[in-house]
Amino acid sequence: MSHAKTATLAAAVATAIASSGAALAAKVEQEKCYGVALKGKNDCAAGPGTTCAGTSKTDYQREAWSLVPKGTCLSMVTPKGHGSLQPSDH
Repeated sequence: MSHAKTATLAAAVATAIASSGAALAAKVEQEKCYGVALKGKNDCAAGPGTTCAGTSKTDYQREAWSLVPKGTCLSMVTPKGHGSLQPSDH
């Protein structure tokens, strides 16, 4: 087999492996976790005066959420407390 064919085959295998890894990562169940996003890094629902993704006004805003792997939210600890599965205004 020529070097060019070997390189092409290696590239195809690497692409297939990377694609299958991405597919597995996409299948990980996620949940909304409120109060864990940094300012401007939330996924959505940032409260009054905001529209959606990236609009939280402060770090760990209690009514702004980010997607996290399912089952991890309540164990996340921030300087303002634990993550929550429900929004809070305080």
